[in-house]
Amino acid sequence: MILGITGQNHDASMALIDGSDILWAGHAERYSRVKNDDVINRAIVDDMRQYGDPDHVIWFERPLLKSLRRLYSGQRPWYEHPRDQLKSVGLDHIPVEYVGHHASHAAGGFYTSTFDNASILVVDAIGEWNSVSIWVADDTGIRPIWSKNYPNSMGLFYTAFTDYLGLKPNEEEYILMGMAAYGRPVIKEYLKQEFFKRFEGPDFELRHNLHRGCRWWSNTACISRFDIAASVQAVMEDYLVETVRWIREHLPSKNLIFMGGCALNCVANSRIAELNLYDNIWIMPNPGDAGSAIGAVAAYTQQRLQWCGPLLGTNIDRELDFDSIVQDLQAGHVVAVANGRAEFGPRALGNRSLLCDPRGPDAKARMNRLKRREEFRPFAPAILEEYTHDYFDLPVLDSPYMQFVGVCQHQDELPGICHVDGTSRIQTVTEQDNPNFRIILELWKEKTGCPILMNTSLNVKGEPLVNSWEDALRWQKINSVRVY
Repeated sequence: MILGITGQNHDASMALIDGSDILWAGHAERYSRVKNDDVINRAIVDDMRQYGDPDHVIWFERPLLKSLRRLYSGQRPWYEHPRDQLKSVGLDHIPVEYVGHHASHAAGGFYTSTFDNASILVVDAIGEWNSVSIWVADDTGIRPIWSKNYPNSMGLFYTAFTDYLGLKPNEEEYILMGMAAYGRPVIKEYLKQEFFKRFEGPDFELRHNLHRGCRWWSNTACISRFDIAASVQAVMEDYLVETVRWIREHLPSKNLIFMGGCALNCVANSRIAELNLYDNIWIMPNPGDAGSAIGAVAAYTQQRLQWCGPLLGTNIDRELDFDSIVQDLQAGHVVAVANGRAEFGPRALGNRSLLCDPRGPDAKARMNRLKRREEFRPFAPAILEEYTHDYFDLPVLDSPYMQFVGVCQHQDELPGICHVDGTSRIQTVTEQDNPNFRIILELWKEKTGCPILMNTSLNVKGEPLVNSWEDALRWQKINSVRVY
């Protein structure tokens, strides 16, 4: 029984694994109610212990290497030992082992996949030192073949502009991605020249250390925020496309695994899929640092894990009233669902979700007001899988974890789930993915003829997803939306 832990970073997490079985996994923020909480707390440990007591702890990175990098970069405090955090929650008596940050990402991707072999790309802001790494995986294990180190980092480039645009770095990069659709990449080539000495994926060299952002950059041409966002997004997409092309040319596998925080960029993921260079692409539904609670254990054991989906967290064991849910949806109401095990990852997939009819002209505006979000922000369609390609031009066969975007073929009929550029971040739903959510969608289709619902996370901006039934009742009282 092994407990994987991430912490002292952003979005601390834990995962309990017994042999090949992932018994439970959760985010610290869901228990403390502090967004992106980097500290493990007693409540998450108590929930974990309902599923068993660990014999070993595996920490997702090597503290000495990380401390040396923090010292080099001028961060303070430069040294924090994981045992201090483990002691605070009563886990310091358990033996601890350490694995590499990027090794956790790579192993989490490969050992949750169904592939016998794969090429693995990891792109994030910073590991201990790595910012990009490329790996080969087969039945003998995973092996790194190329890496790029801090301060050269595509993730830091993207995060620096997240901060430049007035968004919260290490949290709101997805808003920059959403803003990009409203702009044009008019300064893409200028940004490459201004910020990079070399840009030849996978290799590159930054002109500046962007760890503390780029607010010093002067927007003398008065480029709009949306055009800046579009240009930054285009730079990231160009880098990933060039890198994936290089990997396919130099490595034999026809299976690609993409991991790290940058793998949450579903627009870039779709660019990669559109290349048609690989037979299969796998992105674990929690590819960022939090997912490395699973990845750390995989990196340590080098053993296959039985991936049964990301519904791994706190269980709300209540009977769902499917008929009432669909009746409320037909009446034009927003419906909240908090049922079953919580999603491990940043996206609600039907167990901690807000749902509504995507066909109304004011659906997106109403949902954004409820969630207190910017008006331009899009929402995802959840669709019965067999209807996916009747409604969307999707570059992959399915997208059960909202990892890819496709152009909606019925934009006039479905304004609630279409972004300004006509694309949607799609969740395909099968009975295997989520049986209860599947029943809701089937009943909705039977009553309305529409196989799609708008699906977004059960929270408001700046707060973690609802975790427990007590959280759900509190959310219901504040927002006057019925929770099932």
